[in-house]
Amino acid sequence: MANLSSFINPEGSSFDFEELEEAIVLQRVELQNDELKFPQPSSNQNQSQRKGANSTSQRQLDAKTLRRLAQNRVAAKKSRLRKKAYIQQLEFSRIKLSQLEQDLHTARSEGLFLGACGGVMGGNISSGAAIFNMKYARWLDDDLRMMSELRAAVEGHLSDGDLRAIVDGYMSHYDEIFELKSVGAKSDVFHLMTGMWMSPAERCFLWIGGFRPSKLIEMVIPQLETLTEQQAVGICNLQRCSQETEDALYQGLDQFHHSLIITVAGTAVMEGVNHMAVAARKLSNLEGFIRQADMLRQQTLHQLRRILTVRQTARCFMIIGEYYGRLRALSSLWVFPPRARESRRWLNDEGSCQTATRRTEEEMIQIQSSHSHFPNF
Repeated sequence: MANLSSFINPEGSSFDFEELEEAIVLQRVELQNDELKFPQPSSNQNQSQRKGANSTSQRQLDAKTLRRLAQNRVAAKKSRLRKKAYIQQLEFSRIKLSQLEQDLHTARSEGLFLGACGGVMGGNISSGAAIFNMKYARWLDDDLRMMSELRAAVEGHLSDGDLRAIVDGYMSHYDEIFELKSVGAKSDVFHLMTGMWMSPAERCFLWIGGFRPSKLIEMVIPQLETLTEQQAVGICNLQRCSQETEDALYQGLDQFHHSLIITVAGTAVMEGVNHMAVAARKLSNLEGFIRQADMLRQQTLHQLRRILTVRQTARCFMIIGEYYGRLRALSSLWVFPPRARESRRWLNDEGSCQTATRRTEEEMIQIQSSHSHFPNF
């Protein structure tokens, strides 16, 4: 920028205004050029820049907030689903408990705990045994229904696919009774071991709380259709393995009986411990024998299912169901023979009351004499 003092005449006589004006114009031009080279941000630009930075941070903050809100919604949805499942489970448990209470009330009203079932479940039993009996009775009802469905499917020549679904359902039905027995053995092992939940005829063939697998195969196989050579070999091997396992279990149970006899008949104190307490601890091993025997029974049924065809398996289940149904019918005839039922009808007739009484006494004498001939039964 030009020095303004240079435009003054050193002699002080005159002032050059034209040169001063030209210098001012040149100074303005220089200032404009400097502004173009180095522009200074205005206040509006500063505000816009601040707004842009704030909007960027706001966008970032909104993304984080949305992501957090989405996670919270997912967590709340899972929590609601867990709460709903828990409430449904509580409701199911409440219905099941009320059903058990109703069954217990019905059993007490029918005299179940007072031995009013013809000696089949006579005597006072534990609560665990009573619950098992009721569940087993419900299982028998389902068994009759599923047996009717299976028989209708076989006689109706249902397709193999549909018949396979019914057979698999029946296999699961048998798995259910083994699970039921496992729970019942923990509450009252003697009730399961003695077979008091069975009919009298079924108890005649009782083996460690259930059926003997090798005898079941021996009963079922002759009634099936013609078997292939491979099926016959597989069934023979299955029967042999079942027999060997049964012998091993029987030997172990015999050793257990021998040890228990020695413990119970021992001295009052054995090595500082009461011998009855030792015997009580040994009795807990009975649950293991029932569990192993049921496992053998369950494996035998599953192996038969693998060896046989679908229709042969359906026929096998029908034979087993009809066999035990006949045993239960035989028990009913034994407990309530036809003549006893006729005598009850005769009791309604006043003229035949004395005759019916004499016949009932004769039948009781005959039953007692037959019991004396078969003391083991």
